[in-house]
Amino acid sequence: SVMDILQNGKQVVRRFTVAEGLTNKQILLLLNKTDGLTGKAVMPEKEGELLPETYFFSFGDSRNSLIKRMHVGMKKFLSESWKKRAPRLPILNIKEAIILASIIEKETGRSAERARVAGVFVNRLRLNMKLQSDPTVSFSITKGQVELRRALSREDLETPSLYNTYYIKGLPPGPITNPGRAAIKAAMNPLNTDELYFVANGKGGHIFSKNLDEHNRNVKKWRQMNK
Repeated sequence: SVMDILQNGKQVVRRFTVAEGLTNKQILLLLNKTDGLTGKAVMPEKEGELLPETYFFSFGDSRNSLIKRMHVGMKKFLSESWKKRAPRLPILNIKEAIILASIIEKETGRSAERARVAGVFVNRLRLNMKLQSDPTVSFSITKGQVELRRALSREDLETPSLYNTYYIKGLPPGPITNPGRAAIKAAMNPLNTDELYFVANGKGGHIFSKNLDEHNRNVKKWRQMNK
């Protein structure tokens, strides 16, 4: 058996998994902790360029080779998805699509909700409404370097930043994380809905509404549950 392994060069296949919604800094920390890889990792300057997935490698492979595979995987999947996008979307190019997908990724972890959340944001973009997405405010504070381990304050929401979608209209200038395939598909094929608002329901999902009065009632319920 030993001779067979030596003659045929069989290697142990190792696994490296990148979860959806991780920032570059979080992926870098995982890479540095992974045994069997070599070299120093050089990460992209911007978020949203690495495809979350499980990657297989052999002992001695470089960290940069894995980053390159993540980068190539994201470019390929984005190109394929862009060709299958819904017509008349208020996003002009692949860059805007990945920005929207990154926001969707951070807003909900429920697969059944992604296209619906995308539909809300697409409706807001069409109406020139502010997206008012909490994860963009968190990113404006942390820049993806650390987790914001506190609730957002009114001051946070009112602080000027190109990434604060309570402050700006439209999309921020770049992605806020590395979204997975499902979030990217949702951004390019949103649910056809007339909903404009959503708020957490306290059970891991969200309650959606079509107008501000209905939304305010849902927000009030959410605050009462928190208390």
